[in-house]
Amino acid sequence: MHYVVLQVILKEKLWGTGSGNLTSLEKTINDQAAKGYRLHTITTASSGSKGLAGGDRIQATLVFESLA
Repeated sequence: MHYVVLQVILKEKLWGTGSGNLTSLEKTINDQAAKGYRLHTITTASSGSKGLAGGDRIQATLVFESLA
């Protein structure tokens, strides 16, 4: 089996809930799918705040496996 491990940092919205850049996560998954990989595992961890108006950061670690 052949695996690829990538990390994406998601920034929380300043107001409200949810991530302000889920499109980055979506793009990463779609890019790997186009290369013949499928998402095997995803984990998330809080990587702290960047201060006033910076929003919290969430680190997503994605493991993709080759379909070939």
